[in-house]
Amino acid sequence: MFVGIAWMITGGLCFVGVAVIVRFLGTAVPAPEAAFLRFLIGLIFMSPFLLHGIRSRLTFRQHRNFAVRGCVHSLAFIFWFYAMARIPIAEVTAIGYLTPLFVTIGAALFFGEVLRIRRILSIVIGFLGALLILRPGFQEISTGQLSQLIASPMFAASFLLAKRQTADSESSLIVAMLTLYCTLILLPVALYQWQTPTLGQFLLLAGAAFFATAGQYCITQAFTKAPLTVLQPFTFLQLVWATLFGILLFSDSLDIFVIAGGCIIVAATSYMSHREMRRR
Repeated sequence: MFVGIAWMITGGLCFVGVAVIVRFLGTAVPAPEAAFLRFLIGLIFMSPFLLHGIRSRLTFRQHRNFAVRGCVHSLAFIFWFYAMARIPIAEVTAIGYLTPLFVTIGAALFFGEVLRIRRILSIVIGFLGALLILRPGFQEISTGQLSQLIASPMFAASFLLAKRQTADSESSLIVAMLTLYCTLILLPVALYQWQTPTLGQFLLLAGAAFFATAGQYCITQAFTKAPLTVLQPFTFLQLVWATLFGILLFSDSLDIFVIAGGCIIVAATSYMSHREMRRR
């Protein structure tokens, strides 16, 4: 279990690295194109695992599952790229903490896990934390915030699909096939609004691809070593790192409502996971 936690923390650090790079790029590269280049470059990193998967003769059902996850993850990534370029890193991260709550709901709907009263209360409190971040009625909800709100349940669906795929596929193959299908799915969308990136932009996207691919691999490895409910609380360390990087590198202001809302979501999900561990 502790090995799974270590993989999860390492994956979180990798994704913060991606967030810093994407925020630095800003709106210079369209979101679908940036997402496509991230996966295209990631495909180079994952090519050895991809070749191994091709030789292993995957079944039609495996290809179908990989394709479905690729569609969901591609859309989530486009919305995340769009949000990352427009709102502070800490805010994107805090709203992204809704993903574990959507994972819990999805696990109940599709994996048959029981939603006990404590889980339901944790989900409700977590969404109240999201409302504190967004403050509808007190401020206008920006397109960046809305985009991240859409991305969160999509990432949750991707995580649930990955958890199901670990039953019959190696973690390296899961990441490689996700990279392949996302590249293929994003290609026509990227070409529609293509803007040739500069060498510097391309190198930054290459760095993002490396960290994102490494992060996907780490999290998939974590799924094979520990239950989802044990792993989810450790993703919340990203809020600390995202806040620090945002302040130090991009002069983001320390929004007390974002921090408070993020902490409420952290507390709700951590309590839910703690009760689940005690029950088991």
